[in-house]
Amino acid sequence: MSLRVKFWGVRGSIPCSSPSHVIYGGNTSCVEITANDQHLILDAGTGMRGLGNDMLRRGISQSNMLLSHTHWDHISGFPFFAPLFRADFSMRIYAGHLHDYGGIKQVLSTQMASPLFPVPLSALKARLEFVDYDAGNPLAFSDSVLVRTAPLNHPDGAVGYRVEADGLSICYVTDTEHKPGEPDTAILSLIEGADLVIYDSTYTDEEFPAKVGWGHSTWEEGVRLCQKAGARNMALFHHDPDHDDLIMSQIEERAKRLWSGTLVARDTMELILS
Repeated sequence: MSLRVKFWGVRGSIPCSSPSHVIYGGNTSCVEITANDQHLILDAGTGMRGLGNDMLRRGISQSNMLLSHTHWDHISGFPFFAPLFRADFSMRIYAGHLHDYGGIKQVLSTQMASPLFPVPLSALKARLEFVDYDAGNPLAFSDSVLVRTAPLNHPDGAVGYRVEADGLSICYVTDTEHKPGEPDTAILSLIEGADLVIYDSTYTDEEFPAKVGWGHSTWEEGVRLCQKAGARNMALFHHDPDHDDLIMSQIEERAKRLWSGTLVARDTMELILS
C-alpha cells in the first residue's frame, strides 16, 4: 500500500508568473493526495486549474476538498477547476473554520458573486456537498482512510490536516504563525511520527521578526517541530513570492544541510510513500 502526493501549487500569498519563478513554481497552494480508494485535494489555489485538467484526463469523477482556510491564495483556483462544470463529477468540500462566517458554501458563493466574478456558484453543474466541522475533530472517509485535524494560528482561522492510511501519514500544516521558543503543541501532536510533513516555510528565521502578525512560519521552525515530533521528512511549502528561484535554491541548500529529511516542494513534484 502507498500514499501518493502531488504538488500542483506551492507558492504563498499571490501567484508568480515570471522567468525568475520557474524552477520552484509560481502557482498557489494546491496538493493532491491519493489514499487507497480516496481522492483528496488540499486547498484550491491557482494550482487547482492544472489539477482539474489532469483529473479529466484520468477520468476521476469523485473527490474531497479539504480547505486549510479561505484567503485568496487558497481559493482563487476554485472557479477554474474544470470538473466543477461537469454533471458527472461530485465533490465534498470541507472547512473547519467558518462557522462564524456563514459556512463554506456562503464563502465560496461570495467569492463567485458579482461584481467579483462573472460566473456564480449556482452555475456549476457538479454535485457538491458542503461540510462545515470544528477544527480538532477527525474526518473519516472510509474504513482505511482517516483524517485528523488541528487548529492553526492564522488570521481568520486555519486548519492543519493529517491523512492516515495503511500505517502511513502525510501532514499538511500551512499558514500558521509560531511563537519563537514555544513549540505549538497542537502541531506537535498532529505531526508526531508522520512520514511527511508539508509545512508553512514562507519565511526564514532572519526574516520572521519583521513579519510577526502576518500568520506565517519559517522553514527552520518546521525542522525544529519535525525533529521534536519524530517526523521522517518535511517538505518546505507556501514559498514567499519574493523568494525567486535563486533565493529558493539557497534556502534548499541550507535546509538540506541542517536536516537531511527536508525537501523543497515544487509545482508538479510527485512523491509516493510506502
